Amino acid sequence: MFQVGQLLQMQLDQVKLWHNVPFVSPEEIDFFSQVTIQHHYNFELWHQEDLARDPDASDQQIAAVKRAIDILNQKRNDMIEMLDSSIISYLRQNALQPRAEAVMNSETPGSIIDRLSINALKIYHMLEETLRMDVDEDHQARCQAKVDILREQRKDLGQCLKELIQDLMQGQKLMKVYYQMKMYNDATLNPILYKKRGLGHDK
Repeated sequence: MFQVGQLLQMQLDQVKLWHNVPFVSPEEIDFFSQVTIQHHYNFELWHQEDLARDPDASDQQIAAVKRAIDILNQKRNDMIEMLDSSIISYLRQNALQPRAEAVMNSETPGSIIDRLSINALKIYHMLEETLRMDVDEDHQARCQAKVDILREQRKDLGQCLKELIQDLMQGQKLMKVYYQMKMYNDATLNPILYKKRGLGHDK
């Protein structure tokens, strides 16, 4: 279906790239393009979260960042579901049906890819800490130890993703997409929004 090793390296390379050149949305929306878009939402979220923790930020700035985070989180979640939908479509198109004894995995491939995306961001930014010249060697050493753990986690998560994809293709696992909407962004589900806009009914 796709090479997990290629996906792992792609995410790491993209984090480095986007810190130096602006993001360009892929023209063709294949599976790896979907992974790229989902990854970039996490990239944007990471840096918005940094802004939210600025002790000098005004209340107005914090409110703007909070709204941006809500929107990005929704898009991130939508892309996780799109990744899973693409995998399900691939399995169906290739008549790769789950066996009668197949079991559900608690975590979908899209969710693991999302965790790998965040892991790639952590590795990049923790490596930055090891290169700082304004800190002592102890700080650098502690951050390098964390980088080593993050890399180990990345290897383990990559193996989990590889095995899950293999199990899905062999019919040993099955998966579903539930298309869960984050309620706080929906004007018909968030009471703060629908009461202001008259879209709901008072209890």
